Amino acid sequence: SSAGPLREWGAIFLCIRRPDASVAMATDSTDKRIVRSAFRPARWLRNRHAQTIYPSFPWACRERPALRREVLKLPDGDETAVDWVVETEGTPKTAPLLIILHGLESSAESAYARTLMQAAAARQWRCCVLHFRDCGDYRNILPRRYHAGETNDVRYFVAKLEREGQFGPMIAAGYSLGGNVLLKYLGESGAGCPLKGAAAVCVPLNLHACADALNIGISKGYQRYLLKRMKRAVTRKFNPHTAAFDWQRAMQASTFAEFDDAVTAPLHGFANKDDYYDKCSSVHFLKRIERPTLIVNALDDPFMTPEVIPDAPLLSDHVTLEVADHGGHVGFIEGGTPWRPRFYLPERLISFLDPLTVRPGM
Repeated sequence: SSAGPLREWGAIFLCIRRPDASVAMATDSTDKRIVRSAFRPARWLRNRHAQTIYPSFPWACRERPALRREVLKLPDGDETAVDWVVETEGTPKTAPLLIILHGLESSAESAYARTLMQAAAARQWRCCVLHFRDCGDYRNILPRRYHAGETNDVRYFVAKLEREGQFGPMIAAGYSLGGNVLLKYLGESGAGCPLKGAAAVCVPLNLHACADALNIGISKGYQRYLLKRMKRAVTRKFNPHTAAFDWQRAMQASTFAEFDDAVTAPLHGFANKDDYYDKCSSVHFLKRIERPTLIVNALDDPFMTPEVIPDAPLLSDHVTLEVADHGGHVGFIEGGTPWRPRFYLPERLISFLDPLTVRPGM
């Protein structure tokens, strides 16, 4: 909501001439694992870039659920933050717990997290946002950050809740990079996953393809904006003398691929960006998921291309892939007015997850 980001988004808006044409469905509609989305964009917000950018404006999402901060101590000596929605007196102990994983350089302050927290709280669910290391306003301790395949922190947090007597069923939702982490975690966990189900939105299922997509046309503007934030975060944590990577290459990176090759890969134990993308793209883990899982992706997402959508044989029978012609990147505004938009995703995710929280015999 600061002036800087608004100027960045405004520059991208000036490049928009007309709504994008509907993208043809690029999937096999006969397979029940892949379905066409019921989402239809608001008449006043049909362009994919408008859908992507609009939720970042301060007037687009006024809901701000009360949060309480918990510091999560991690097994390797590091720590991160968990923001919990403050519960009402009527919240039962057996209420479901929804764990939200945010996107790249994001936090519990994002519009998508706040609208989903609000929808969960309206059902008297417990809800929290698990921050990736060094995200939001909380700084971690160790000389590292986070990446699209870091599942150890999610695994530790979920296991900790289960061990300490989390009474209600646990479910999760992930957005963008957080969706990739969530799907990878589900695939790694298989039948032993403590979660009852999950939903993931606008997932960069193939990191190679998504890095390439951000070098095309107006999408370069998102890359430029996010790279500025990533470099700012790196300079806040390291300097040329303490960095465990090539500082000059990092600061000169002009694409995600260059930044990941210079910073993300060496900082987190990968040989290079190709090794990182190969090992962490969630498309490789979808077949091993054994919990009911919904993936919602848009064919007009400017952070990727339609080729990112996997073929049905790559999906587990437990996975439903909902493909929308429109929606942009974590936009999915379906109606309302410019001053009070109506978001599609909160109710869609809740409606999928809700039946999974019912205990047998209830």
